[in-house]
Amino acid sequence: MNPASTARLYHRLASLFTRLPWPVLRTLADALAWVWIAFNARESRVIRRNLELALPELDEPQRRQLHRLTMRTTARQALETLRLWSRPAAENLRSHLRERHGEALYDAALASGRGLIVVAPHYGNWELLNQWLASRGPIAIVYAPPDSPVGDAFLQRVRGVDNIRQVRAEGPAVRQLFRTLKEGGAVGILPDQQPKGGDGVFVPFFGVQALTMTLVNRLAERTGATVLYAWCERTGPDLQFALHVEPAPPQIADPDPVVAVTAMNADIERIACRSLGQYQWTYKRYTLRPPGSGEPNPYATARHPH
Repeated sequence: MNPASTARLYHRLASLFTRLPWPVLRTLADALAWVWIAFNARESRVIRRNLELALPELDEPQRRQLHRLTMRTTARQALETLRLWSRPAAENLRSHLRERHGEALYDAALASGRGLIVVAPHYGNWELLNQWLASRGPIAIVYAPPDSPVGDAFLQRVRGVDNIRQVRAEGPAVRQLFRTLKEGGAVGILPDQQPKGGDGVFVPFFGVQALTMTLVNRLAERTGATVLYAWCERTGPDLQFALHVEPAPPQIADPDPVVAVTAMNADIERIACRSLGQYQWTYKRYTLRPPGSGEPNPYATARHPH
């Protein structure tokens, strides 16, 4: 079976599974979070280590509480995302997007013809955000393709709604982003993924040096496009979300990439701090260390529970 056929089968299975009522799926997600914690799964270890690195001011009971909350939120998000992918985007937006803040700001930026860069941190549910973005018009979404051809085919299938064009975060594809912006189109970027060494600079993220992509800065500086932050924040346990869109500061287009990405990381921190449990702490954000620092990979020792 080729990757596309396998991905189609997986999508059908996901659609069948997510026909279960949300309270049932939520209970299953909470059970999954318990298993991850009980067996010290990779997700549990990485979240614990990230909280140690990024939030050293928390005492152990506070960190343990946030760890449990983040585990539960992560598991619930996995199932709610499958559910969103298994239903029409218009139905999802009508049923689950209860508040909309900054929608007119987005529409005006898109209508200006200057090009629009949407900076969307890994916060809340970014797949629901993708569906909202597609509802406003065509947009090119930058993504890091999975190693598995089946995984890539699955993402192409579930995210391939009307108006969404997925662009690989690779050199030749990046030229498409410049062209899209020059033509007045929209580009969506998840900014808090660790880039390759030559595509980023080290700046603080929650007080720890983190290799941060300069792609947003390069696009903004060279095209003059409008830059907006956007996220869908979870507001309740039953698939309730609020859309937020706000302008990025002018520093994000600064000729000095360090100035630009420092400002961007500070804003991502601010957004994450709205509800720390909704941020994607399962990602190994600090794997690469500054050259010459002598610092080890901080996740190499995060193998056993404390």
